[in-house]
Amino acid sequence: MSIFSFQYVQSRTIPYPSYLKQNLFTKHPDNLRLSKYSVALALAELGFPCLHTQHLYENPGIFDMWTKEVIGPSFDANHATLGNPDFDLISSHGWLSTMDFPTALYFDQILDKFPDCKFILTTRENSEVWFRSWSMLTKTITQPTHHFGFMAHVRNLDTYLRWLLAIVNDDDKFLTAPHPLPDQIKEKAILSYEEHNRRARELIPKSQLLEYNVKQGWKPLCEFLEVESCPTTPFPKTNSATSVQVQVLSAMVVPLTFVVFVVFYFFSYIFQRATDQTVLQWANHKRRKFLTTLSGKRVQMRKKSAAVGKKTP
Repeated sequence: MSIFSFQYVQSRTIPYPSYLKQNLFTKHPDNLRLSKYSVALALAELGFPCLHTQHLYENPGIFDMWTKEVIGPSFDANHATLGNPDFDLISSHGWLSTMDFPTALYFDQILDKFPDCKFILTTRENSEVWFRSWSMLTKTITQPTHHFGFMAHVRNLDTYLRWLLAIVNDDDKFLTAPHPLPDQIKEKAILSYEEHNRRARELIPKSQLLEYNVKQGWKPLCEFLEVESCPTTPFPKTNSATSVQVQVLSAMVVPLTFVVFVVFYFFSYIFQRATDQTVLQWANHKRRKFLTTLSGKRVQMRKKSAAVGKKTP
């Protein structure tokens, strides 16, 4: 299920400073294939820049706030809690909407803080389908953190994922369990998913809640958000899971590549001082020597073949 919200002044005709839009939120990574990130792209195209989960790691100020106010205290207490994140900080960074974890966990707090919020709720075919998608995504993005934990930003990602799994599965063992992390608790995760849907439908006024499927396209979104100029272009289609996976791997590979480059540079410098030649010169010398040796062996083989031929009647 995905749920998102933002503060929104209903009228466009009264003399308010245009209309205010901010803070859009989602829940679990349910519509893994097309829904969440596709809707985030659609919202951005409709004029609501959207803070999706994969952007969270690109905004250190917001990520640091979550670590300081929520994740850190949970680890200190060895008990995962939602804490009290600073939602004003998100809008101060220019985001007019947010989507996906972790902000989706706070829809009730968002509604209290912004009573004029509108919410969009997307659901999967059933809870089993949601769990398969959620489990596949989390396994994919937690595995690299096991091998690259020596990097500070990867450790931060690891603590965030541990906190998130502890919240969704209602089990604090994920905070301290060694890698590889244990499998998720299917019954608890599904209960969390279904309870989130139920509470969303119960707490959010019907006039402020849209239950939506990406197959419906632009029209329901435009009507709900009161966007008069609805796009005629195809609805965005993207794979949210792949995007997150690529981002996680990139966050690890890029710094590692830099480290390898620095190490090679210093090795080359020391090698040149010790041998009075560059690594490239040394490699070319060895290559020529190898080719010369190989060529000599081929000549000898041809001579032997010719000698055998002469002896043959």
